[in-house]
Amino acid sequence: VIGQPAKSKRPKEPGEDKIKPVNKKVKPKTPKVKERESADSALKSQSILTQVMDKGRFQKPAATLSLSAGQSIELRCKGSNVTWNYPSYLDTFKDSRLSIKQLDRYGQLILANSTAADTGEYGCWLQLCNGNKCRKDETKTGSTYIFFTDKEELFVPTPSYFEIVYLNPDKPAVIPCRVTTPSAKVTLHREFPAEEIETDGTDIIYDVKKGFVYQHPTSDHKGIVYCKAESQGAPQISIKYHLLYVEVPKGPPSTTIAASSNRAEVSDSVHVICTVLGEPDVDVDFRWQYPGQESARPVIIQNFWRLINRGTGHTTRISKSVLLVEDFEARDAGNYVCIARNLQGETTVATKVELN
Repeated sequence: VIGQPAKSKRPKEPGEDKIKPVNKKVKPKTPKVKERESADSALKSQSILTQVMDKGRFQKPAATLSLSAGQSIELRCKGSNVTWNYPSYLDTFKDSRLSIKQLDRYGQLILANSTAADTGEYGCWLQLCNGNKCRKDETKTGSTYIFFTDKEELFVPTPSYFEIVYLNPDKPAVIPCRVTTPSAKVTLHREFPAEEIETDGTDIIYDVKKGFVYQHPTSDHKGIVYCKAESQGAPQISIKYHLLYVEVPKGPPSTTIAASSNRAEVSDSVHVICTVLGEPDVDVDFRWQYPGQESARPVIIQNFWRLINRGTGHTTRISKSVLLVEDFEARDAGNYVCIARNLQGETTVATKVELN
């Protein structure tokens, strides 16, 4: 009987205060746990990607997955407006093995009958749209790198047998000999003189998701190389990579313009050529303004590019746009303006063609 009233009075007893410090020892840890939980939940909220397993089970995929070639995989991302990322060649060949659907509450990606070539990054994110403008929701994304292992194909197959890799002095260069088996031992080799290239983990590193990375390319690295992989069997050789050293100033296109003649007779044919010297892997877009444009004067415009070796170990890309005016007449006289654009900006040049 005495114990019962004691229970009812316990919260008010000073002895209870002696118990509270014990709780307080736990409490400082509790916020940390909560912080950890909130951090974990933040990470979970960022990763909206799940993998559909057997019997309708779901799991968060790890940063990397290894599946045998031939297996199918289903990925889902929560949300009503999901965008997917996957190896680009599946788009290039419009592969029917790939199915992407948007359902009410999630996006679905199914890849059936996988092959070694499907190895790569698979990811998704939510799109936030306001009218016609959409942007990526950086807080709701998910990704996993999937190896589709195939002992017959240690290297991820590529469409070509020979690739060019540009060595730029101010950015890393990647020799993209990726493998399908993450445990494979991969080495880099020069074709001539025949030798293995040392991977020191500083200047040259190997990234299983990318290939060999030259952190600070120089002209000494140029030449033809290939990779060799070994994994429980005979070694396999990758395709060859031609490393070209590039040194071209960054910035808007370096552009010149010239006409085949700045004075033309009636019925002459006149060429106006717009030329850009630039980095081999930087595309250039051309636009023209010319005297007969408003009157819908028919002209012929041809764009093309080629690589040249400047003889000092450097490779440059020459991009050209040629505007041809046939049967020159009075309305064709005037200024011919070429606007060349790349990722760094645009350059406008002009020349005048007059009627004799």
